[in-house]
Amino acid sequence: MALRAAEGFTVIGHVAPSATRHVIVLSDTGAAVEPAVVAEEVPVAFIYAGKPYVVMMCTPADLEDLAVGFTVSEEIACANEIGTITIERHSRGIELRIPIPEARSAKLAERTRAITGRSGCGLCGVEAIDAAVRAPRKVTSTLSVPRGALFRAGEALESRQPLNRDTRGVHAAAWATASGELTIVREDVGRHNALDKVIGALARAGTDASTGMLVVTSRASYELVQKAAAVGVPVLAAVSRATGLAIRYADEAGITLVGLLRGRSAHVYTHAERVTGVPVPT
Repeated sequence: MALRAAEGFTVIGHVAPSATRHVIVLSDTGAAVEPAVVAEEVPVAFIYAGKPYVVMMCTPADLEDLAVGFTVSEEIACANEIGTITIERHSRGIELRIPIPEARSAKLAERTRAITGRSGCGLCGVEAIDAAVRAPRKVTSTLSVPRGALFRAGEALESRQPLNRDTRGVHAAAWATASGELTIVREDVGRHNALDKVIGALARAGTDASTGMLVVTSRASYELVQKAAAVGVPVLAAVSRATGLAIRYADEAGITLVGLLRGRSAHVYTHAERVTGVPVPT
């Protein structure tokens, strides 16, 4: 999972997403020094029109997907408005230089967010509540998803997380077809970063996000619903529970929100009519 160059992107420097460290393993009978693979976490600065916007703690992999996905899901600019992105490695972190049109830059200046964010929080540094909790876009997709497709996607995700298999310290997000086939999987120490990477990969591939569903290994927090709504994804499924705000937000946006997707069971919080084979309570 090395940081890779892609068409339209310039990559300077390299940071591995994981590293092997020696640790002391304690037990009832003593202690031993053993190797352990740990996930790397580095500060990544998002720079638009030469000005820092936010610094997020991220896993240094698939950063080009992250740059596009974050820009699109935060409604900073459309994918086709993004110029050639430069990824620069510095002594203490990474800079993502993301060119956007001047009109977009001017609008972005009104919602400045130039403050360090943490991997566990996608809202750190937002200066106003209205800027954080934006009114959701209405999702109009008529997609229907069989109940078995949800289970199939959830079960497949475990085997598609090589970084987490080694480190047990990162989240994953995936985009699946209506039949439950995972086509894009991304990992990161931050759950929103992983989702942004998936959104970016979809945008770069020219895939219509509304024709499938998103599956995440974290709880279903409202900002994940917000990002799904921004790109028109009609179904968001999480292995953990949903927050109250996420449920209200998904209901208003027209998104089918699923939680506790584990094995052959799940909770459908909103718009259950989109999941076929599930009786909708009256």
